[in-house]
Amino acid sequence: MANHSLVIVESPAKAKTIGKYLGKGFEVKACMGHLRDLPKSVLGVDLEHDFEPVYKPIKGKEEIISDLKKSAKSADMVYLATDPDREGEAISWHLKQLLDLPDEKTRRVTFNEITKKVVQESIREPRDINQDLVDAQQARRILDRIVGYELSPLLWKKVRRGLSAGRVQSVATRMVDDRDREIEAFQPEEYWTLDANLLGSDVKKVPFAAHYHGKGGKKAELKSAAEVDAVVRETENAAFQVKSVKRTDKQRSPSPPFTTSTMQQEASRKLSMTPRRTMAIAQQLYEGVDIEGEGTVGLITYMRTDSLRISEEALASAKEFILGRYGKEYYPAQTHRYKAKANAQDAHEAIRPSNVNWTPEMLKKDLTGEQYRLYRLVWSRFVACQMANAVYDSVAVDIEANGHSFRASSSSLKFSGYTAVYEEGRDEEKEEKESPLPALREGEILTLKDFSRDQHFTQPPAHYTDATLIRAMEEQGIGRPSTYAPTVSTILDREYVIKEGKYLHITNLGRAVTAWMKDWFADIADLKFTANMERKLDSVEEGTTPWKDVLRNFYGDFDQGVQKAEEGPRIKVPDEVSEEICPECGRNLVVKSGRFGRFLACPGYPDCSFTMPLVVEMPGRCPKCGGRLMKRTGMSKKTNKQYTYYCCEHLNSKNEAEKCDFMSWDVPVKDDCPVCGQTMFKKAGRGFKKPFCINPACENFLPEEKRGYPKKKTDGEENTEAEAEASALAKKPAEKKSASKKTTAKKTSTAKKTTAGKKTATKKTAAKKTASKKAEV
Repeated sequence: MANHSLVIVESPAKAKTIGKYLGKGFEVKACMGHLRDLPKSVLGVDLEHDFEPVYKPIKGKEEIISDLKKSAKSADMVYLATDPDREGEAISWHLKQLLDLPDEKTRRVTFNEITKKVVQESIREPRDINQDLVDAQQARRILDRIVGYELSPLLWKKVRRGLSAGRVQSVATRMVDDRDREIEAFQPEEYWTLDANLLGSDVKKVPFAAHYHGKGGKKAELKSAAEVDAVVRETENAAFQVKSVKRTDKQRSPSPPFTTSTMQQEASRKLSMTPRRTMAIAQQLYEGVDIEGEGTVGLITYMRTDSLRISEEALASAKEFILGRYGKEYYPAQTHRYKAKANAQDAHEAIRPSNVNWTPEMLKKDLTGEQYRLYRLVWSRFVACQMANAVYDSVAVDIEANGHSFRASSSSLKFSGYTAVYEEGRDEEKEEKESPLPALREGEILTLKDFSRDQHFTQPPAHYTDATLIRAMEEQGIGRPSTYAPTVSTILDREYVIKEGKYLHITNLGRAVTAWMKDWFADIADLKFTANMERKLDSVEEGTTPWKDVLRNFYGDFDQGVQKAEEGPRIKVPDEVSEEICPECGRNLVVKSGRFGRFLACPGYPDCSFTMPLVVEMPGRCPKCGGRLMKRTGMSKKTNKQYTYYCCEHLNSKNEAEKCDFMSWDVPVKDDCPVCGQTMFKKAGRGFKKPFCINPACENFLPEEKRGYPKKKTDGEENTEAEAEASALAKKPAEKKSASKKTTAKKTSTAKKTTAGKKTATKKTAAKKTASKKAEV
């Protein structure tokens, strides 16, 4: 091994961790990501010379490049240790070219996990740069550059300035649009459920419900009240007899370890983390965290992967840990090994803790709140995937009455197995829990108490969430582990899609852009075409397809499409009309976008310039009057910062009889208090926050000082002003017009002045001050 070696990684955190493991003889430096790329100002691809890329050093990184060149020149060997994926391989290749490194003193190393053992082993077994990986990344980069740089200017001309198009983002937007159209076109169908409320013949007379199943041994659905009435007439005087009782042990297997996609989905469901935030925190855990007594250590394996493979060493460690902590009955008869999906690249292991013995509780004091929650999720999922199945005692009872059959079932946990550690979250609403059944025997005659009947209507598919959109993209083969998070973030940033609560909704802008893409670039907007392009890029990585062949095959038809689209008409994006009424002129307000995001404005501009914050309906009910709860935003006159508050829909009502003054800084949630039944709230902010009750009359009430907010200043000035501004802003639509229309923002009254009679808010003040950003909670 060389006497003096330079190791180049991407981030200072990783450099610190790896430097500690390698010790003397190694200098570890961070390149801070890409140092060379296609220039931003021009296409940067020579289309006349077979798609030759024109790479340039990135502006602002001259000092880093100079420092690395100096260190590389004095080093006997240079190890390029960027991330172990296509992009990391390409960064290493760019470094080799940029630093003018000769082949004989350049080696490539990768770390699936940043632990002392793996780092030292990798340094002892370096390899050459994998040109196939580099070419696959170049093909993706150039392909996306061509699509983005040639379509985006067209969108500016034909739709609106400032827009962008992309190969993957356009398909993701279409998926949200297709789902929303499916929901809009959905026709609900009526159906009924009928339950017979029965009593067993035992001494305790335990009541239970049996659901209607069918007639004559065949399953039947009840479509109307008349059909329900017919069943009731035929069975209300009949004997209800137990036909069969089946008891079985049902086993439930644990979920496999995390891939990038499933980690993002589960973090969205359980931790309320956006995909982008999840990946940022995972990167921190991978690169290294300072742990007391250990120093800087990488806590999880590489987090961009579609593999379910686990190393034999990690499997052995998990077995030892489970046997030691939970006992031999919690370890399966055969070690669980999971197979990756057919189209998976399988380049790295599944995401797992680098050391299973570092439990979340041990590390909690050294981690931030977000790091702890995500590490606990990864650790729990990994441990659970190696544990024994959970066993449920399941009972199914068939009951007959005059040829009609009813069914009752229940299950109870018999052996916890992996559920002692972890259970996967659900995208759908929670199922109704089954009530326990009495001890029933075949042939037993039951007593009918009464019938319960309920009318239902079939429901449309749910709107996408971050989690379900990523899952759908993965199932369709759209994108790869490294692209899921940035794709979802991009379509939200461009306002093609908005988030209401946790659900994604297409905007009129997103719908217009999708329609334009389908009209002029049907192949790019097609899910199968995009998925097929991903497979072609994979084949470049495998070395079976030359990377420029992919570009040649794509560009011919695409270029013709661009020329045709140039001649197409301009598209007008229709306004999104809200239900809010302009208090100045009576028109319905429309949604506009501005410097601070989306807001409501009068469509009568310039004759009427009234604006107000965008109102978003929240889950739950107003604790004072039972009305809907709304999320609103405003701008502080003192600090010019945006704030968000939650209020009753009747806060600005013109009807004095229904006006309600409820307003809160806490976020309403869908859960009701189990004691008083009122809507519960949670502390505002990212990540999971435990809901609490705000009803002072309830024994479950949590006082404001215990909700985790910073203490108010002693003079209360800042908080009082924010509350006053929020209150004034929310009530503004109900106020009468000011006699003066020349009052400026500086003269706008505070809450105290307003009560003294100086109501001088004007149309200009409203236009300047109330346009605000829709904040994500």
